[in-house]
Amino acid sequence: MLSDSSSDSSDRSFKFPFDTNDALSIHELAVKDLPQPDAANPFSVAMHSPPAPFPSFSRQTVYCCSSPGSPPFAVDRKSVDNSAVAVTDTPFEFAPSQKSSQHTNRPPPILKSKEEKMTGNLVEKLRPKFVVENELIRAFIAELFCTAFLVFGGECVNAQYVLSQGKNNEWIGVSVGWGIALMLAVLMGSKISGAHLNPAVSFFQLTQGKMNVIRFLVYVVAQNIGAFIGAFGVFCVYFDAINAFEGGNRTVTGHTATASIFATYPGPFLGTFNAIVDQIAGTLVLCLGVAAITDSRNEIPSFLQPVWIAGLLSFLGMSMALNAGYAINPARDFAPRLFSLCVGYGWEVFSYRNYKWFWIPIICPMIGGVLGAWIYEFFIGYHIPDEALLEAEKEKQLQDVLDEVADIENQLPEYTDKKQLSDIASIHQETGFRDI
Repeated sequence: MLSDSSSDSSDRSFKFPFDTNDALSIHELAVKDLPQPDAANPFSVAMHSPPAPFPSFSRQTVYCCSSPGSPPFAVDRKSVDNSAVAVTDTPFEFAPSQKSSQHTNRPPPILKSKEEKMTGNLVEKLRPKFVVENELIRAFIAELFCTAFLVFGGECVNAQYVLSQGKNNEWIGVSVGWGIALMLAVLMGSKISGAHLNPAVSFFQLTQGKMNVIRFLVYVVAQNIGAFIGAFGVFCVYFDAINAFEGGNRTVTGHTATASIFATYPGPFLGTFNAIVDQIAGTLVLCLGVAAITDSRNEIPSFLQPVWIAGLLSFLGMSMALNAGYAINPARDFAPRLFSLCVGYGWEVFSYRNYKWFWIPIICPMIGGVLGAWIYEFFIGYHIPDEALLEAEKEKQLQDVLDEVADIENQLPEYTDKKQLSDIASIHQETGFRDI
């Protein structure tokens, strides 16, 4: 749209991206071969009408609007080749169909690049600075932190149960609480280290060739350090409650004993041999279940595996905790026991029952873990067909069916087109339909 406005040019300037001098010649080229216009036909006249040329005066103004809702401005052209922009008060706006979709190279807000999205994310900015490149060190950190979280959460459940004498927690609450703590710990560390959190689990992985000796030792050290830190956290949280409950005297046995918050101790009825069987059997069930849940042939999604493992631990707490509290984890029992020695419970934490107990939840779970994992493989794991074998078997069955179909087709008589037509005609004649 052009006008002969005489408004002064401003500092907004642009250059037309086309040469308007070619407009007439292009039109003449388009209509030169058409028939002569018919004066009585308005459509014919409109077809042959040349476009209106640009005014010949020196100053021309194009009214436009930069964006919907913004005030319009006018383009004051001194010439076709060099133009200036001036803002006027004349209201004008391009129709939606006239607005260009290529007016800017900036993408719309919904198509922001990943870098732009992360501009305000401080975590993503700091990630490259704090990420640990060494994979084994990352695994060490994950095992340490996640084991600390497991022991802290689980022993806080123990503390609430012991210090309230069962008023704030039923035993089923203890079992479920340990399961939830394990679920969160496994969820956090599974993508980094596999979240073993238990030397017995790491040991059966070692015997199956899924990790080497160095990694096994690194995991065991990390798990014990993490369990020690977790016990320290529980002691800090319940320091006043422990003092009030036992009167400032750190006791291992008796009605005011609180050592069982940190480590496991057998019931008064439990003998040494039965204690050994108890810890082997409990860890056997634990590692058998872990082997089944993490077996890729069972196709349990990785994000659901922590939930299944948590349910497994809760099941053990509900079924195998009466004898000695289901330690079934050497790091979970030894490191907090060592911590309780350091905070004043005395050497009795190790000498209990004349040294016939403390080593049982350390040694026996290592045996039970290996037995459980290998029992699963021999009775279940080795007999689950691989996915590749299943696909090959399906393809073989399909090929057998195709071969049978081909044999049947070969046994059928061959028909020529002429014979087929004659057979069809005879059928129609027999049924009374003679006009095909």
